[in-house]
Amino acid sequence: MEFKGAMGGIYRLTEWITRLAATNLLWAICSSPFLFFLIMKLLVMQQNLANESLQMNWAIAIVAPLTLFPATSALFTVVRKWNMGDTDVPIFRTFFVGYKENYKQSLIGGIFYTLLFAIMYLDYTVYMTQFRNMQLVGIIMLVLLLLLFVSLFNFFSMVVHYHMSIGLIIKNAVLLTLIRPFRVFSTLLGSGLLFYIGFRYPVLFIFFIISIIAWFAFFNFYATFNKMQEQMEKMQLKKEEEEAAALAEKSAENGEASETSDDKNITLQK
Repeated sequence: MEFKGAMGGIYRLTEWITRLAATNLLWAICSSPFLFFLIMKLLVMQQNLANESLQMNWAIAIVAPLTLFPATSALFTVVRKWNMGDTDVPIFRTFFVGYKENYKQSLIGGIFYTLLFAIMYLDYTVYMTQFRNMQLVGIIMLVLLLLLFVSLFNFFSMVVHYHMSIGLIIKNAVLLTLIRPFRVFSTLLGSGLLFYIGFRYPVLFIFFIISIIAWFAFFNFYATFNKMQEQMEKMQLKKEEEEAAALAEKSAENGEASETSDDKNITLQK
């Protein structure tokens, strides 16, 4: 039964609230070890406990590739379906099918990103605190950290959208961030706004914030993907037209040459 008018709008709104909340909860449950250590990290930082804070850093680095990255890939599997028009997809089944299918690539990518984040953050901290005369290098490292973080949006989108090796996914995620920065940084700004709202109303993190960010990130990625594909199709069509024109020109030249040869033969016979 399909509702129309105001009732139809309210029904569709409640449907989307349910979808976003269910997907967000699944992500939070599967990421719970990472979220636990992250909350503990924030608590010990408030109490200025240096040793405990360092221990939490190690715990976060260990559990992130094992839990956060596969859960986020599963989340992107669901929002990919929504962006491609399949809004009635079964959320629970789609989430865990995506979790299982993309676990290995998400784990390897998670290890790579975690190591890179740790190394670059350590460099940034050292240059900004220990070498006062080299703070410019620290600022450059901060910019690179931001680019690396932003490339995560493309990484998760590519994991669920393409069938390619993890090395190519990471490489293309970073390259796409560099050559198409507007879409990715609009995702970053939108995510920043949602995080601001989430910090004011923390309960929204449990039910909506992460799934909305994932939906928006894949929306921007998919728009970029479609635009690049259209450009490639236009280039291919132009190349085919040029080849056809060159072939036609060559055929015409061969035909003229053949007519000239026939005329010569006729003249000789006379």
